[in-house]
Amino acid sequence: MNRIHLATLAAALTLVAGAAAAQQARDFSSVEIKTTDLGHRTYMLAGEGGNMTAMVAADGVLLVDGEFLPLHDKIKTALVALSPQPVRYLVNTHFHGDHSGGNAGFAAEGTMVVAHVNVRNRLAAGTTNGLTGVKTPPAAPAAVPGETYTDALTLELKDRSAQLGHIADAHTDGDPHVCIADANVLSTGDIVTLGTRYPNIDFANGGSIDGMIAGVDACLKLVDDRTKIVPGHGPLASKATLVDYRAMLVTARERVAKLIADGKSESEAVAARPFADLDAKIGANEQVSANFVRVIYNSLKRS
Repeated sequence: MNRIHLATLAAALTLVAGAAAAQQARDFSSVEIKTTDLGHRTYMLAGEGGNMTAMVAADGVLLVDGEFLPLHDKIKTALVALSPQPVRYLVNTHFHGDHSGGNAGFAAEGTMVVAHVNVRNRLAAGTTNGLTGVKTPPAAPAAVPGETYTDALTLELKDRSAQLGHIADAHTDGDPHVCIADANVLSTGDIVTLGTRYPNIDFANGGSIDGMIAGVDACLKLVDDRTKIVPGHGPLASKATLVDYRAMLVTARERVAKLIADGKSESEAVAARPFADLDAKIGANEQVSANFVRVIYNSLKRS
């Protein structure tokens, strides 16, 4: 790493010191960036935050999400192993720090950070967590996306392109899906979250359970049985996985809606443990289950 790069990255780190304090308090020293080859110079990268997708072209790399800022050098090392070309574009699938925390580090190297306009606005203004009330302060200018779109955008490199759509009011109000057609890869961000956790629905910042279901429907229209689906969290998925995931969302919505119709308060809905069977199926713990009840409950009460 040369002196110019070190100085530029140090400046970026200084600019985002306040926003990155919580990230820096965590120990990232043992994190490994694992790379999965999806074919046709397209890769899934997984570390500590949300999954990343890398599209390698003749003149550069397009990266979907950048995890946490302290992982910047580890992510770059993984990318250099795939291509010597620079990262031309970094796409944010939303504004939460486990996906957008790396913005400043890449921007300092000349990468164009791209996001839906709502993501840019929320990063610039700061946000409040609807469940905890914790406030995230406005991001420093270095971490705010420099290019935005509203409905759709195509990002082009010399010999490849990626299509960005917009899923309204799903995980947040700024979620895209990123389609890399020549590799038959779809990156969904946190519209799809798999593994032992349920998806987060950021109801205080535009998210909704109905939007999540609609978002999965939109993704299903873009895939076939051979599509590699990179979820926001969890293992690589297929169309069949997505169909099962949608069924889970619909079931969860129906159960919480019934509790609301029966006059149950939020705490009573949590105490009813409406997802006990679903918890057992995916291995979710009690807190994860309770939070999923709460975000759906609040989402439906706001609709």
